Amino acid sequence: MRLVTTVELLERGIRDGLHLGGQLFVSRAGRVEADLALGEARPGEPMTPDHLVHWLSCGKPITAVAVAQLWERGQLSLDDPVAKHLPEFSAGGKEGVTVRHLLTHTSGIRALRLGWPDVSWDELVAKISAMKLEPRWTPGEKAGYHLSSSWFILGELVQRLDGRELPDYLRQEIFQPLGMDDCWIGMPAERFREYGSLVAGVFDTENDRQQHRWSDEARMTRPSPGSSAVGPMNQLARFYAMLLADGEVDGHRVMSPQTVSALTARHRVGLWDHTFRAQLDWGLGFIVNSSHHGEENSPYGYGPHASPRTFGHSGFRSTAAFADPAHALVICLEVNGTPAEDAHRARFEALTAAIYEDLELVRAR
Repeated sequence: MRLVTTVELLERGIRDGLHLGGQLFVSRAGRVEADLALGEARPGEPMTPDHLVHWLSCGKPITAVAVAQLWERGQLSLDDPVAKHLPEFSAGGKEGVTVRHLLTHTSGIRALRLGWPDVSWDELVAKISAMKLEPRWTPGEKAGYHLSSSWFILGELVQRLDGRELPDYLRQEIFQPLGMDDCWIGMPAERFREYGSLVAGVFDTENDRQQHRWSDEARMTRPSPGSSAVGPMNQLARFYAMLLADGEVDGHRVMSPQTVSALTARHRVGLWDHTFRAQLDWGLGFIVNSSHHGEENSPYGYGPHASPRTFGHSGFRSTAAFADPAHALVICLEVNGTPAEDAHRARFEALTAAIYEDLELVRAR
């Protein structure tokens, strides 16, 4: 076991009540350094590497890659107005919002309560399309993280241009070619029932330690491309291994090297994020390491040792998945407790630092 300090921190978090358990996968230059499961998936049930855990916003880059595949095939341009492909989206002053604006969280449609999963996909798309642009918002010039609204529209773009429903497209074009067989954004109800308790819970460790409702059947079977992705961390790691390998893993090419470079480059630099209230840089659906802006414990950060080119995404107080090209490093981490924001940021700051230090990539602080 090389990641001694990292494991100690995870176990300390269990003792301190920050989480019940978790999964950690780390690889460097294709070599597996850790594929771990610790603690419990729910009270009395040991966590295993095979449990399906909730990625939450960590799953957003999956849909970004689907959009990029359509771009490669010439079915859309990043600077197309969304309304070119979804005419109804032009309502409410949104005729100038482009695909790039959606991917960089600069489109100005940050609706919080959309009604998912109780509202159908078509109703959600219609509701978002009818929204007015936020007041005093110029798309592309103002930034604010979109929890889910823009991701339903990106998913609808995939459906309209390809013809398949988004869950089918993602399975057939991304998950299955990469061997991510237990990864889903909207799974059939019968599969959810077959998995049973193999779908791990996530617990509110800030308040009452009750299980979040994210494992309910409706939330598991009705896709939300911004929040409902699930799967083992060791399978999500194959997605990031593909990106580090310029779009191809084990003979399966998902994207061209040029498209990988475009997705993970900085398209939004130095803008103040009006949701997170911090400066964050963005690729196309990926958060690019923003630590150089000097935000202490930056939201959705990758820790103190990540190189400037590090890219990935994190999820609500529980997940982080990223690749660090300078170290040929893939890190996928999930813990199944959501403490207060400050406690979570301190927890992940320490864990991500410890991984680099345990691997002797940097000196211990």
